[in-house]
Formats: sequence, C-alpha cells, structure tokens
Amino acid sequence: MSELTVIVLAAGGGTRMKSKTPKMLHQIAGRSLVGHVLAAVSEAGASRVVAVVGHQRELVEPHIAEILPEAVIAVQTEQLGTAHAVRVAVEAGAVSGGTVLVTYGDTPLLRGESLRALVADHEAAGRAATILSGIVPEPFGYGRILRDDAGVSGIVEEKDATDEQRAITEINSGIIAFDGAFLADVLPRIGNDNAKKEFYLTDAIALAVADGLSVDAFVLDDVTEAEGANDRAQLAALGKILNDRIVTRWMKDGVTVMDPATTWIDADVELAPDVTILPGTQLIGATRIDEDAVVGPDCTLKDTEVGHGARVMRTQAELAVVGPGANVGPFSYLRPGTVLGEEGKIGGFVEVKNSRIDAGAKVPHLSYVGDATIGEGTNIGAGTIFANYDGVNKHKTRIGRHVKSGSGVTFVAPVVVGDGAATGGEALIRDDVPPGALAVSAGQQRNIEGWTLARRAGTAQAAAAEEALEAGVPILGEPSATGE
Repeated sequence: MSELTVIVLAAGGGTRMKSKTPKMLHQIAGRSLVGHVLAAVSEAGASRVVAVVGHQRELVEPHIAEILPEAVIAVQTEQLGTAHAVRVAVEAGAVSGGTVLVTYGDTPLLRGESLRALVADHEAAGRAATILSGIVPEPFGYGRILRDDAGVSGIVEEKDATDEQRAITEINSGIIAFDGAFLADVLPRIGNDNAKKEFYLTDAIALAVADGLSVDAFVLDDVTEAEGANDRAQLAALGKILNDRIVTRWMKDGVTVMDPATTWIDADVELAPDVTILPGTQLIGATRIDEDAVVGPDCTLKDTEVGHGARVMRTQAELAVVGPGANVGPFSYLRPGTVLGEEGKIGGFVEVKNSRIDAGAKVPHLSYVGDATIGEGTNIGAGTIFANYDGVNKHKTRIGRHVKSGSGVTFVAPVVVGDGAATGGEALIRDDVPPGALAVSAGQQRNIEGWTLARRAGTAQAAAAEEALEAGVPILGEPSATGE
C-alpha cells in the first residue's frame, strides 16, 4: 500500500442530537464517535490523518489531539459541504499525493480491516476514485450507485432518481478513496450550483467519469459499518450493534458470557480466556480481567483489574484492583484507590476507598474503609468504621498483620494498630494499639430506669413503655411468672 492520507470530516454540528455536547464526542462502548473512527483509520495503516473540525472546535480539537496527537487539524470555519471540507484539509498542506481516503467522524462501526481492503482494491486497480458501497434491501433515502460496463458511472440521490434508479440496492456510504493527484485537480472544479449552495464531494465522481478516468465501488460485506449516528436513537442502535460485535468476539476468544443481551463491554476492555461473565454486567473503560475469574451477576467495573480466579459479584468498582483468588460482594462499593490482595475478601455492604487490604485480609460485613492499610491475615469485624475525615483533612489508619477487630469498632484516624493486636466489640480506637495488645473502650452496661417516660413523653415510644410497665410485661427473653 502506498502512502495513505485519511481525512476525517468532523466539523458538523449534529443539531439532531439536541445536545450541548458535540455529536463527535458522544460515546458508545467507551469511546467517542470520532474516537472509534480514529482507531479504525489507525488500524488501516494511515501514514497521515487530517481531522477537519468546525462546530464547537474548542471541544472537538483537544479531544482529537488527546487520542491521536500526530493528527493534523484543519478548521472549516463555515460548513459549506463535504467537498469544501476536503478542500480545507488539502489547503492545510497535509495532503501530498498517494492515496487519500475521505471518511466521516460519526461512523463508529467502521473497521480498520474494511478500510484496508478498500484502499488495496483502489490501488490495485489504479483508479481515480473508489467508493465504499453496500447492498441494502430497502435503500430509501440513500444515494444509489449507477454502473455501466466500465464500472461506476455516477451517484444519484433519492430525490433525483427515476423509478428504475430507485430500485437499485447498491448505495453510497460517502466514504471514498481518491488518487491524491486527481483529488487536488478536481476539488477546484466542484461547484455549488444546488439548492443549498454547498460543495458536494460526490460531484467529483461525475467529473472523473466525464474525464474518462476509472471509477468503481468496493462493496462492504456489512454495510452497517458505514452507518452514522444523527440522533440519540441512532446512537443507541449503533451502540447495541457494536456491543454485540464486542461480546461475540470475546466469546469466540474463549470467554463465557452467560447472557449476551445484558452484558456490556467497552472497546478497550481486555479479557483472558476462561473468564466467566454473568448476567447484568458492565465492563467499562480499561478494565482488565484475568483467566478463571468470575464477574457478576449485576456488576459495574470501570478501569478495574480483576486477578486470576477472583470472584466479584453485585459490585460497583472504579479504579480498583482485585487480587488473584480474592472475593468481593455482594453489594460492595470499591472506590478509586482500592487494592485487595491475593485471597482477600471485601464482603456484603462494604465500601472501600483509597485503601490497601493485603493478602488474606478480610472486611466481611457492613463496613466503611477509607484511607487505610490493612495487613495480611487481618479480620475486620462487622459494622466497623474507619473515621478518616475530621471535617477539614483526611487521615490514615494503619492496621497491622493478623489483627482481630471486634464488631462495631470505630478507628479514628490517624491511628496505628500493631501486628497481632485485637479490639473489643464497640471499641472507639483513638490511640495507637501496641502489637499483641487488646484495646477496649466500652464500660459496663448501665440501665437508666424511666428514661423514656421522662424524656419522650407523649410519643408512641413512651406509650408502649407505659403500657408494658403497667401490665408487668417481662423483659424480652425472660419467662413470665406463669412460665409462658
């Protein structure tokens, strides 16, 4: 393949999206629309990429630069049609012969391999232009490809087509490969003598045919690759198609997906063979899951790593690491900075933030762990709170190895609990605990008789207490005088 320049048209306003976000930046499968296209053209082997921006360029331009820093940015200050946009790209000095491929920034299903095949076919035949086309059973609304014995003789739009032409099922995708020299020659010759006074790139095809140059079409096996998203409904439809494609690819690569219909996997997720994904699971961003891990049901993992053989169920996690053989869930919340070590456990209704839980350590039930380190083999009792925030600053708690924490403990940071220590139930730990020590803070229980009647008079609570006292109802758990 000769030097390939790809022009990505990304200047449109996308008014049908009815959004403050530029159409090109709307996302499916973890990437923006234009991000998917830039990935495809990179896979196609582009030696140079020119992105034409215009509408809300202050948002679109830095987004493109972040994804593909080497891309050349050309600015179309007025949107005067596709040929005008391509002319802006050429005038930016980024096109210098070879093959020039013109694509659109809102076609997220486009595959790099399809673009490579188009360019290879175009160059092998030595054509002036090759149109990427497709066959659809109901072509209403699309431009039709007109053919003769020499190849493509033109493109006719729906509104201009005869009844015979409307019966043609080969349609124009709008994506065209050009010989660079021909494109530079033809662009100044394209006029705007039409109702919208715009310059249309498809007019280059008619001019090439009139010049006696070779023009043909390369038919896509799956024409949905070239579909664009003009509104939210089309965006959702393309998102579903793309997700089906991603899920199918992973299943063919050895991943078990129990229910593809309720499983959503972003384009940049990586899964090892023999991973199992259970229903209702979303894998978002740069999530990585190692072999033999089981995720789901009902999990949302974003930018999260799950180690070999780990088990994560009914969990929300972001920027977290789950070590090999670890267990998480159900109903756990792993916030950014959570690191769970090998064979560790984060159990039901546990929230963890910016904390490291070392190998074999467990936080099994109903707890909050923030800004803490928990040593190897430690067990944190149910209902434990790491009080890390004093109202102004966050503070650290360090729990040593093989510590046994009672239920309902509050660790008030900053505090250190030494290796092999223990805490009593309901303890309030404000001071450091030496290794091997037992920390307790709760005193003996004391009952204040008549407190409810004195302090809650007139309430349902007081009425219930008064009735029980008058009836001589025994304390719950004690037998009555009659033995009942």
